[in-house]
Amino acid sequence: MIRRLSQPPVLLIEHDPEIRGLIKFGLEQQGFEILEAATAKEGIKLALRLRPGVVLLDMDIPDGGGLAAIMRFREWSEISILALSGRTDDPGPIRALDQGAIDYIARPFKMAELSARLRAVQRRLPPPPPDVFQSGSLTVDLTSRIVKVGSLPVNLSATEYSLLQLFVRNAGRVLTHAHILREVWGSEMLDKVTYLRVYLQRLRKKLENPPGPELFVTERSVGYRLAVPTA
Repeated sequence: MIRRLSQPPVLLIEHDPEIRGLIKFGLEQQGFEILEAATAKEGIKLALRLRPGVVLLDMDIPDGGGLAAIMRFREWSEISILALSGRTDDPGPIRALDQGAIDYIARPFKMAELSARLRAVQRRLPPPPPDVFQSGSLTVDLTSRIVKVGSLPVNLSATEYSLLQLFVRNAGRVLTHAHILREVWGSEMLDKVTYLRVYLQRLRKKLENPPGPELFVTERSVGYRLAVPTA
């Protein structure tokens, strides 16, 4: 049984509060859910916590500029980035696209055009993650943060839940050791594979039903994969 969430929000990173307010208002009128940030640092923190589907990035943000922000996003994520700038010089769009933006729009722009560009990006996004995931005897409700094995609730620590949530949001995909460590513990922990193994062993002990199939599948020398339910 899987119920799916609605379209993920758009993260707007714009340093000018008046412009940010106008863009936010216009996009909300077009049906988008908008998260807003004034700096790249603030935007990346929001993206890590709330997982938007698209980033609308002001290339003139003061803390390092848009190109640096794109590179920082690309260190840990393949999230779709739409670059936004008032500059019309040719190197601007090319450099943004080379660094990992998927589209570029220059000011002044019409809200209808920006909305159309965002809808085009959203159509290419993978299906949104389930808010209720079930595999074998395991049920995870991401909205209420309730985890059950069969009919029995399971108590998890904050770190254990963060690890499980990462697997659920990427169910069926192989996650490398480095990816898991970066997402759950931070980039400074990329060499702590033993630490990851300890926490995964705890999850297996709490969540895997011995008579059933393996839930957390080990991909030798690569990482782990959460088994998905079969039809």
